[in-house]
Amino acid sequence: MQKFLLVTGGARSGKSLIAETRCLDMGRPAGYIATAQAWDDEMRARIAEHQARRGPEWVTYTEPMDLLGALRASDGKGPRLVDCLTLWLTNMMLAEADWRSAAKAMLAELPQHKSPVVFVTNEVGLGIVPDNALARAFRDAAGTLNQWVAAAADEVILAVSGLPLKVK
Repeated sequence: MQKFLLVTGGARSGKSLIAETRCLDMGRPAGYIATAQAWDDEMRARIAEHQARRGPEWVTYTEPMDLLGALRASDGKGPRLVDCLTLWLTNMMLAEADWRSAAKAMLAELPQHKSPVVFVTNEVGLGIVPDNALARAFRDAAGTLNQWVAAAADEVILAVSGLPLKVK
């Protein structure tokens, strides 16, 4: 594979815009693998905001669960952006799916892909310890997933106040 990049950061840190820019710098058209599900009006508005920012140089693949399938389907068609891993993890956990096996399979296969990929994720472990078991399980799972992806990535960027800080 040409390149594997992870962009992480907090909520509204600018990570998606940084990732979109980096992905388009790798080639056009670019694939946008969207993992969000529109369960309510607020989430529909967030999805619409992301869609409005993207132009005709993007091909959108909506896949809330089968991330490896979406990566396979889009390989060889230009760079891909996955936005975001934490929403994918949420979907997997709520469905009680085996996110660990799915993530390991994806990371094992990515080096054979022809097209580069940029992952977006949230850094969720910087705040207070959550007050309930599900939130703590999610925080722990997100930390584990982010470590696995960061270890495999060629480059890791931390978004802070809209600025990209190179971590790896």
